[in-house]
Amino acid sequence: MRKAMLLLAVFGFVGVIWAQSPFDGTWKTDLSKIQYQGTPSTILLQNGTYQDSSSVPKINIKADGTDQAVQGSKTYDTLAVKIVDDKTIEVTSKKNGKVVNTGKRIVSADGKTVTVDLTAYLETSKQPVKFKGMMIRVAAGPAGSHAISGSWQPQKVLSESENALTVTYKSTTDGLMMSTPTGDSFEAKFDGKDYPAKGNPNVSTVSLTKVNDRSFDETLKRDGKIVAVYHWTVSGDGKAITEKAENKETGRTTTYVRIKL
Repeated sequence: MRKAMLLLAVFGFVGVIWAQSPFDGTWKTDLSKIQYQGTPSTILLQNGTYQDSSSVPKINIKADGTDQAVQGSKTYDTLAVKIVDDKTIEVTSKKNGKVVNTGKRIVSADGKTVTVDLTAYLETSKQPVKFKGMMIRVAAGPAGSHAISGSWQPQKVLSESENALTVTYKSTTDGLMMSTPTGDSFEAKFDGKDYPAKGNPNVSTVSLTKVNDRSFDETLKRDGKIVAVYHWTVSGDGKAITEKAENKETGRTTTYVRIKL
């Protein structure tokens, strides 16, 4: 009888823990529900020079297809911009001579949208991450410049490889563990203190603060500077989690809805 009561007490306690941890599980992004807000991307390609004043770091290099040195980035140290035709460019970034990202930006025939087709080669991921998205024009470039010139606002994601769509959270004592198929991970407590982040060269630490039983804030830092703040909220039925990601460097906010698998 005492043994039965002990088992009941143990399992009852476990049930309470899980009831208070709606964040646990693997969550997959619903691409159709991604929303973008904030500062658009501003690009100028003219007279053989490519400039992106809204990127971090800002870019100002020759657009001759050769590797150009870029300072201020943790993920790449050279960038090459090649003009394919009057509506298409290819962009390749490298770190220590190794390709990090490759992609094309293709302006539509009417000049109102641009399709961005990217492939990222992450050191922590066994498979590359492929992404295709669309941006809409919000301002034209100067007369005589390449069609890619102007200001562009992200509109929607057309496709993304499976390895980039999921994130897994698991409760720990007073905190959470996070992991992704591409190698990002951390373990932190809900005490607002900084804990090491792994797998993302742009992020060195993470801190967690619980807002309530269904919401928490995640603050990401690089070398002590806040680079992003994520606000996570689980739906009442526990089937979806909304992530509002504020990029403090670019001034852009992206909202994701992830479905529990």
